[in-house]
Amino acid sequence: MDATCTPADIRYPTDLSLLNEAREKTEGIIDTLHQRHKGKRPKARTYRKKARKEYLAVAKKRKPSAKKIRQAIRKQLQCVRRNLQHIENLSREGNAGGHSDLRMLNRRMHKNLLVIKELYRQQKKMYDEKTHRVEHRIVSISQPHVRPIVRGKASADVEFGAKISVALVDGYAFLEKLSWEAYNEAGELKDHLENYKSRFGHYPESVHVDQIYRNRENRRYCKERGIKMSGPPLGRRPNDPCEKSKVKKETRQSEIDRIPIEGKFGNGKRRYGMDNIMTKLQETGETTIAADVLMLNLEKLLRELLFAIFYRLMNWIKYFQITPLRLKFQ
Repeated sequence: MDATCTPADIRYPTDLSLLNEAREKTEGIIDTLHQRHKGKRPKARTYRKKARKEYLAVAKKRKPSAKKIRQAIRKQLQCVRRNLQHIENLSREGNAGGHSDLRMLNRRMHKNLLVIKELYRQQKKMYDEKTHRVEHRIVSISQPHVRPIVRGKASADVEFGAKISVALVDGYAFLEKLSWEAYNEAGELKDHLENYKSRFGHYPESVHVDQIYRNRENRRYCKERGIKMSGPPLGRRPNDPCEKSKVKKETRQSEIDRIPIEGKFGNGKRRYGMDNIMTKLQETGETTIAADVLMLNLEKLLRELLFAIFYRLMNWIKYFQITPLRLKFQ
């Protein structure tokens, strides 16, 4: 068992770039809502040229200072807040009771408006509290379901996409969990083992996982059910050279047995596009990931079928080559 991230096809998100994109989209919404007032009253001021110039002044710098970035974020926050207020005023004008009327917006614009309101709330909270963390953080306006997943790898400390947990049984992959929110995979081990029992009618003989799964609770859970967990046992290492060598050998073998699932992840990301999910909607993204796992299993099944056919064919060739000689000898 192991977990990995399937990155989505989005631009690397920064607070400044997200706010600039939100400002530009709100300006487009203001232009659409102003169509019914065209020629009757002037358009609300958005200072879009000035805001764009201030954004580029910082974005084009190679290494802007933290102070410059904070100042640029404050200016973009002010622009987004002003634009949202203009949108609220335009949507309420001419409606009885002061209710909002956004019927002039298409479905995409209406969705972007809702996302931008939540994005502004999150960015304003982080700016006021001088932090870079917030719950359910939005990193893409077009794909608001995508979340940052901290992986701690050398190539990418943070990835943006869905996190999946996969169990590999006899070379076949089972998609145990798919979530767009970050979670600790160690807490899912019990559910995965129960899923195994529901599928096959019994618990596995052994489970091979990395270090994050090997906490005391999971070890106790596996021990109570007679499941052998990979990795060295807890406690002090034995002083006897024979026992020490035996433990080292078993630990090494358990790590070797865990290699196939890493290869399965690599195969899915290199060959089937799991390293860059191109679909935009949450439902289509989940379908794509599930289809990639299905293709991995179909590839495994096809390989076994071809091997069986080749093995049977070689037996036939061997039989027909030997039988005539026996008949002639008799």
